[in-house]
Amino acid sequence: MSNGQNGVRGFFRNAGSFVLGGLVGASAALATRARRAQRESSPGGLSAFDDAPCHREARERKQRAV
Repeated sequence: MSNGQNGVRGFFRNAGSFVLGGLVGASAALATRARRAQRESSPGGLSAFDDAPCHREARERKQRAV
């Protein structure tokens, strides 16, 4: 093979790697965006457990005891 053919193959190999890297990067960005949106919509800390069935049950038992 001559250097000209090897250069063209190298170019397409590099271009394919660039495209693949762009797709992986874009999917990672979309996943991060979705994760942030989910995190913002759900309460954080202990307030996340306020609606849990076990917590409601314990709260009801405590109210009945008082």
